[in-house]
Amino acid sequence: MSISAVVSVSSASSAISSAISMTSVTGLAIGGVLATILLILLLSSKEILSASSYWNDKISSVFDTMILPLLAVFSSIVIFKILEIL
Repeated sequence: MSISAVVSVSSASSAISSAISMTSVTGLAIGGVLATILLILLLSSKEILSASSYWNDKISSVFDTMILPLLAVFSSIVIFKILEIL
């Protein structure tokens, strides 16, 4: 087996183990926390910037584009946690 084949096999196995660890419960929990923190930061930044003179429709649409997917993730987390309790 050549060295390049060994390197490619080891990099493929490390990529697979990284993917598995991110889909484990711990990986999902950390991702959920990060998404929630980012959502809070974006919502507060939007609120602060909307009161400034720099606010315009383009900035508003950029914030909306970033906030909506995170809001969907947050909603999914809340629904999953509620179903987990029931």
